[in-house]
Amino acid sequence: MSPHAPGDVTVMIALTIVKTLILVVGGTITYLTLKAYRRTRRRELGLLAVGFGVVTLGFVLAGVLFEVLEVALPVGILIESLLVLGGFLVIAYSLYVD
Repeated sequence: MSPHAPGDVTVMIALTIVKTLILVVGGTITYLTLKAYRRTRRRELGLLAVGFGVVTLGFVLAGVLFEVLEVALPVGILIESLLVLGGFLVIAYSLYVD
């Protein structure tokens, strides 16, 4: 018997779908930004690509850590939050750099 209530399974499926979409959209934004960096060799675009990549990784990582590696959920969320914070700091810096 599953330890999850029927409603929990629906939420887990929805969460998996949303996290997958975040991975696809975030990956696409990261790819397009990296492509722009390669075309222009502008440092700020390179940093922007790194920032979007780190944010995307952070949003997806908590679920992977929890579901696949069986890391405690609060630890996974902490790691996710630190990566998102780091990514946002890189994005902010990339917008500030001349």
